Amino acid sequence: MQLKKLELGKEYPIAEEVAAIKEIEEISIDALKQSFPDNTRPVLRDAHPKHHGCVRAEFVIDEDIPQELKVGIFKYPRTFTAAIRFSNNKVIDDTKKDVRGMAIKLLGVEGEKILERQKYEKTQDLLLINHPVFFIKDVQDYVDFFRARQLEKGNLPLKFFFLNPNPFKWHLREFIIGMVMLNKKVSSPLAIQYWSSTPYKLGDRAIKFTVIPSSTNPIPPVTQTADYLRQAMIEHLNHQDASFDFLIQLQTNPKTMPIEDPRIEWRSPFQKVAKIRIPRQQFDSPQQMEFCEHLSFTPWHSLPEHQPLGGVNRARKQVYEALSELRHSLNNVDVKEPTEEEFLTLWNLV
Repeated sequence: MQLKKLELGKEYPIAEEVAAIKEIEEISIDALKQSFPDNTRPVLRDAHPKHHGCVRAEFVIDEDIPQELKVGIFKYPRTFTAAIRFSNNKVIDDTKKDVRGMAIKLLGVEGEKILERQKYEKTQDLLLINHPVFFIKDVQDYVDFFRARQLEKGNLPLKFFFLNPNPFKWHLREFIIGMVMLNKKVSSPLAIQYWSSTPYKLGDRAIKFTVIPSSTNPIPPVTQTADYLRQAMIEHLNHQDASFDFLIQLQTNPKTMPIEDPRIEWRSPFQKVAKIRIPRQQFDSPQQMEFCEHLSFTPWHSLPEHQPLGGVNRARKQVYEALSELRHSLNNVDVKEPTEEEFLTLWNLV
């Protein structure tokens, strides 16, 4: 059997992927409905339901990035207004172990977008978690994981990892990655590194990206309560700014840096292309927190130049859109992208 020659930046969908993604969507919708019966509102997100707040930020594109990286939002030096949502993946109590997320929504991004319903919106989303790799290999494993999670009613689906009677077919690597992801100690959302974990386009190249906190982001002393991560952000931004560096990593070898297996950490240098500045601010007023709750994030809120890549991202396209539509409908809220003016009005800057 002749092995397929892999190419840089190219995707390789598995057989029956469309049907598998449809099943993930159906399982996810059913789980969301069961979690929030008719008398329970608001309906929260299936993934990253608890936010610590959405902060106002500036996403500043560097002036001296290499020519080959000047694509899409990085084409010219400029400053985008950004809404950044910090969150927990599953737990509501911050003292419990969990994956933490950082979702960036750039505002004022010109150009037609990938999703037909948001084709003319002026937003670009960048989604990250506090771990460099993902614990699912492909769409088939993704649907197997969702089936097992459905049987466990949302709890850790150990059967997915160890059900097969043949130990050589256990998902041991996935289990180890998942346990490492869940066991990181977090002092503040403003003091940890985040990664895309899955790949994206940069024009005709494939990249991953990461966000690294500045050494000037101190860790304020806060009591370990169920909301201590939000309180740590409040204490920090009451007194000083926060900042992060945004770096991208080019795929240089399609075999050792695969697009279709996000369990594998890429080994090529990161290059800084932007700075994130979060000025001192109050972000936790009732109006600001409600705005944050109603926001919708998906890696497919994107310019074609930054299209998500790989099976996990292809699944997210359909599943995230369906879940967002359902959640907003059940909460009697329209699904729409914010304008820069609407966002800045919350900080009395318009």
